[in-house]
Amino acid sequence: MCIVGGGPAGSFAALHCLRLAEARQLSLEVLIFEPRNFQGRGPAGCNRCAGILSSHLLAGLDEFGLRLPPEVIQAYIRTYAVHLDGQVYPIGTPTPESEIVSVYRGGGPRLGRAAARTSFDGFLLDQACARGARHVPARVRHVSWAGTPVIHTATESMPADLLVLATGVNARPPMDPVYGYHSPPTAVMAQDEVLRPTDWPNDIVRMYFRHPRGLIFGALIPKGEYLNISLLGDGLTLDAVSDFLEAQGLSPTIPPRPGSLCGCTPRISVGVAPRTFGDRWVAVGDAAVTRLYKDGIGAAWITARQAMTVAIERGMSESDFRRGYAPACRRIARDNVFGKWLLRLWSRALASPRLLIAWKRILEKEIRGEASRTQMRILWGMFTGDEPYLDLLRLTVSPASLGALMQAALRGKDG
Repeated sequence: MCIVGGGPAGSFAALHCLRLAEARQLSLEVLIFEPRNFQGRGPAGCNRCAGILSSHLLAGLDEFGLRLPPEVIQAYIRTYAVHLDGQVYPIGTPTPESEIVSVYRGGGPRLGRAAARTSFDGFLLDQACARGARHVPARVRHVSWAGTPVIHTATESMPADLLVLATGVNARPPMDPVYGYHSPPTAVMAQDEVLRPTDWPNDIVRMYFRHPRGLIFGALIPKGEYLNISLLGDGLTLDAVSDFLEAQGLSPTIPPRPGSLCGCTPRISVGVAPRTFGDRWVAVGDAAVTRLYKDGIGAAWITARQAMTVAIERGMSESDFRRGYAPACRRIARDNVFGKWLLRLWSRALASPRLLIAWKRILEKEIRGEASRTQMRILWGMFTGDEPYLDLLRLTVSPASLGALMQAALRGKDG
């Protein structure tokens, strides 16, 4: 089996495949083609995302026997602080089991002053190799078809019984047109890293909205001695980071430049690839489908696990993947539709002064412990990906939630 891409999706595919094969006493050769050194600093060694691992993913890794070493974990996140109109609303973990962590996908900021960080992606690739996979540090230039996939690098060509495409969406897919593969639709984020101010807690992610214009959300994520700045919106460039810090009044605390230590504008998947499998090939992770805006690594775990279960237990034909793998991709894609509705409702609330005031009243009561933590749970799930969007949408439009919102709005009108 040949896996193109050694990020989390590729390493997860190798790990699941090797475990399933061992349980059935199958002898497999698993090759992971990945040219990058994940311990390298800056975008060249990094998979360029915010690097937050959901509690569900951490639980899955733990059950698999993959315990993150302390040097991989940059921060334990226990609170999301929502900044709105000059007020701060702390959203704590719904349960003790909901704790999440931040990690580096590469060796840390390009201009970081400390030694290179220990990469989460590098850790996973090392674990896959320790369990029987072989890392091939070469770029796959082309994948042709000769009755089976054929991998072509700069120096060699080799056939593969099964090809696993795990290239994400920030690299050109090497698939020949005969496969009919096209990358999913994408959006652009703007990211950078700065030194974390000494008075900035290392267990709080701060969330900002609305400013500058076009921003969907901005997050400041602690990672040891650094802060990761991740922005999602329309038409973002690297200048968006400076505009964001200025618009939120953060420039005196976090000087944008020359405080910048890295900087990139990665693409993120916001849909499903038109075709995610065929005879003897399957796409996993971002190259196939992922959670909308959140928990992309968790989605890589799910898609890799399901694809390898089908390949080992059923077969590697297109019909095998259609029956066993396509439903898993559809579930993620369908839940993303509910996520879009949830985000539309959130945007409506932000744009309506009366609705926003009523919502803030409810949230303040929950924070004081005077009401059930419904809104806090919704926000935590939206920010972390810890719950399906459908469950969060149901909570949002439940009679209890809408009734509380209406009562808060009426009290505001009367008062």
